[in-house]
Amino acid sequence: MDKKIAVLKGDGIGPEVIEQAVIILNKIAKKFRHHFKYDYFDIGGVSIDKCGKALSEQTLEAVKLCDAVLLGAVGGSKWDNGKVRPEQGLLALRKNLGVFANLRPAVLFEELREACPLKCSLVPNGFDVLIVRELTGGIYFGNSGLSTDGTEAFDEERYSVFEIKRLLEKAAEAARLRKKHVTVVDKANVLESSRLWRKVAAEVFRDFSDIKVDYMYVDNCAMQLVKNPAQFDVIATNNIFGDILSDELSMLTGSIGMLPSASLGNGKIGIYEPIHGSAPDIAEQDIANPIASILSAAMMLKYSFDMNDEYECINNAVKMFLQDGYRTKDLINSDEIQNSLKIIGTEQTGKIICDNL
Repeated sequence: MDKKIAVLKGDGIGPEVIEQAVIILNKIAKKFRHHFKYDYFDIGGVSIDKCGKALSEQTLEAVKLCDAVLLGAVGGSKWDNGKVRPEQGLLALRKNLGVFANLRPAVLFEELREACPLKCSLVPNGFDVLIVRELTGGIYFGNSGLSTDGTEAFDEERYSVFEIKRLLEKAAEAARLRKKHVTVVDKANVLESSRLWRKVAAEVFRDFSDIKVDYMYVDNCAMQLVKNPAQFDVIATNNIFGDILSDELSMLTGSIGMLPSASLGNGKIGIYEPIHGSAPDIAEQDIANPIASILSAAMMLKYSFDMNDEYECINNAVKMFLQDGYRTKDLINSDEIQNSLKIIGTEQTGKIICDNL
């Protein structure tokens, strides 16, 4: 099968971790007799330096002709005070590709139990949670402003029935492939927008009678994730709550360097990226964890290309990597554990996972 993949390496550690993901994809293509063509483009700070824009019109039009997007992280202190910020490129990419649902799986691998900050008694069998986060609405995209004297500011949370409905339908579809349980997370005791989420959810899940649905306030959800994360299957929520809760979950898996993501719309094209940042402080030192990028590439195979066997192949190769005692530095939380494991860098991690395929 021939597929064209847009590769946007981004800033900081982005190029390093994406390079390892491409190596894995090349091995998959050889193993399963596919052909992947890569078109490379700039985004974020590197694009600002070259053309003054975080995402050029030429790049955007070229990306639209591809079958999927593999993306590294963007940003860095170098561009913090500029009029154009790297994150603007990412927001523009999401908007123009029409992706509105961000799928963030958080899995505690048995081999990483020691890296989880929770007591083993709280996660005896690990956990597997999928956050489905609305991506293009809410407070990040609402009206905002600052008073002329700088003493007041506001940011507006706004959602339409259409935006909520399509997100919840994605969550229900995802739940059908899992344990058929969706928890809608909101703040309906305070926010009018959250009360609309609940109203729409009641309507949507009438058409998904096989799905168990319940509701939880976001503050309670944050506590329950620490108390018993295994109680959750799919969490469906708005933009800002999903952003925060997925970062909390990432640390319960052992490291933010383990979490991939898929941003999807109504079509097959999606944006696949690790949820971690660009970490410029460790760039070009061969210590960044590439597993989140590798697992993001696996999600691309599953959701955009319908390659489920290839997806499972990569996941199994990562599990084998962990079972064999290999770790990147971010997965170590004590000297005692470190002495019993093999600490390796970015490139060697990619090589070993590639060999495991």
